[in-house]
Amino acid sequence: MFQDKKVVFSGVQPSGNLTIGNYLGAIKNFSTFSEEYHCFYCVVDMHAITVRQVPADLRRRTYETLALYMAAGLDPKKNTLFVQSHVPAHAELGWMLNCFTMFGELSRMTQFKDKSQKHADNINAGLFTYPTLMAADILLYQTELVPVGVDQKQHLELARDIAQRFNGLYSDTFVVPEGYIAQTGMKIMSLAEPTAKMSKSDPNPNAIVYILDSKDDILRKFKRAVTDSGCEVRAGEGKDGINNLMTIYRCFTGKTNEEIEAEFAGRGYGDFKLAVGEACADALAPVREEYTRLIADKAYLESVMKEGAEAAAYCARKTISKVNRKLGFVTL
Repeated sequence: MFQDKKVVFSGVQPSGNLTIGNYLGAIKNFSTFSEEYHCFYCVVDMHAITVRQVPADLRRRTYETLALYMAAGLDPKKNTLFVQSHVPAHAELGWMLNCFTMFGELSRMTQFKDKSQKHADNINAGLFTYPTLMAADILLYQTELVPVGVDQKQHLELARDIAQRFNGLYSDTFVVPEGYIAQTGMKIMSLAEPTAKMSKSDPNPNAIVYILDSKDDILRKFKRAVTDSGCEVRAGEGKDGINNLMTIYRCFTGKTNEEIEAEFAGRGYGDFKLAVGEACADALAPVREEYTRLIADKAYLESVMKEGAEAAAYCARKTISKVNRKLGFVTL
């Protein structure tokens, strides 16, 4: 579809302040694909409404997420940056693919079970079927590569299954996507409960480091990070807190576990936690600075949204036309 370039697609929900988990596990890696791939990076606002949102907050966070994409290094001239709801083909293909997704497949989705427990008063159909919409997001652009976190692997496998099922029934229609999981930052854990993933919805503010936190806040949170009763900075079984801090430090510095252990040999957890906080704050400082500049220019952000939506919609219509024809819909 794009000459010699393969396609990358990924998206982030504008459903809360983004954390260093979002940054290290996803956004930081996005720019590495920009030269070799045709990249579609989407603010997936339609996914966000499976949980009740305050409309004004959702609108504000949509702008903020787009600004963070660019602040983290995504050039809109090299990447297609857009908002999901601005391209109706996502919902259109999502419905079509619902008819090729089995009830049992959706019932097995781990995140549906988790979110149903967290939002027991709002277990809606969208919460159940949103993995199919995610499949539509990916398949719409004939995506070859999808940067995903470990917790999204199950959804990508479903997208592959749906693509193969449709292709088997109607001949080759969709590219079957592959996943890309960065070796570092695959899963950043909570600072307060290092056996659980860092979540932007965690009620404990000390558990989460946000991309836009001030340096003072970042240092304070890392100083309070839960570790264990030991004092040696060394990765190991039962050292979930230290393992998590080492992962974060590794991501921000590029050092190996062996280099980290050597650097902090004979030094305690206090020194290490301060160093992790400093590395995190220093790495995020230029992102926060550029974000502050971008978020003040609403007209520019809207121009990026518009251009991105137009480019995405043009590509999406090609896939929709092909699917319509295969399904037997009448085209006027």
